[in-house]
Amino acid sequence: MASESHKTVYVALAANAGIGIAKLAGGLISGSSAMLAEAAHSVADTTNQLLLLASLNRADREPDSSHPFGYGKERFFWSFLAAVFIFVSGAVFSVYEGVHRIVAGGSEEGGAGIAFAVLALALVLEGSSLIRAARQTRGEAQAKQRSFGHHIRVSRDPTTKTVVFEDSAAVAGVVLAAAGLGLAQITGDVVYDGMASIAIGVLLAIVAFTLGRDTRRLLIGEGALPEEREALARVFDEDPRVDSLEELLTMVMGPGSLLVAARFDVADGLDSGEVEALAEELDDKLHEAVAEVGEVFLDPTPRRVRR
Repeated sequence: MASESHKTVYVALAANAGIGIAKLAGGLISGSSAMLAEAAHSVADTTNQLLLLASLNRADREPDSSHPFGYGKERFFWSFLAAVFIFVSGAVFSVYEGVHRIVAGGSEEGGAGIAFAVLALALVLEGSSLIRAARQTRGEAQAKQRSFGHHIRVSRDPTTKTVVFEDSAAVAGVVLAAAGLGLAQITGDVVYDGMASIAIGVLLAIVAFTLGRDTRRLLIGEGALPEEREALARVFDEDPRVDSLEELLTMVMGPGSLLVAARFDVADGLDSGEVEALAEELDDKLHEAVAEVGEVFLDPTPRRVRR
């Protein structure tokens, strides 16, 4: 999965870097604020791909004494920075450029043909990147027997999710820029161009907020999904040697790593050897119940010695 994530980010990086230069040239030639907003959008996306690549490489480090649970949360940190960068460098600039265009007024400049050609190329490249990311995400959803939409909402892999959101916004942004530029050419009123730029900025702000909100939950210690928690609790409920599950704590430590800590009462009459064997069996069953389970901490306490 990590290899696939690398490939997905590389495809997105190549598409955004190439088309970003073309959008900037088209925007400067045509004077279109929507085109300049799209150029800023591509610059933000390109920078974000570099941040995501950094997160993939740093998260792969092995656990050590200073980070005994590993570096999986690096993925969440760098993805959060990517969301902030989308807002600051993409959304804010696009809205500013659109407002400036509307207030300044003026007439449409030439070079519309070049701008439309750039937008057509952008639609092809960014659409290809979106298809790649969507294909990987669909495969992950099928492996977990989830619908595509549900998987996008609950996925802990911020890399692929970020690329899907960014490329979806990029394709929508190209359509908005083309509509704004086209209406401005037809009517001769640059207000439409400015409105398209503002719309692109609002779109980027929504994407940034959504990604930031999802990543924040993971950064501050989100637990297992409800269905995962039910599967983990079932392991204890179905074992006759367990009287009751007193406490079940979980925390996401990385895109594919879930920490589990459980305190439970064992049946009377079990000796220390049997309790140890029970703990080992429960550990194995927890890993089987939820594939993402990593570290497991169990506290088996006979009811008769509890205080």
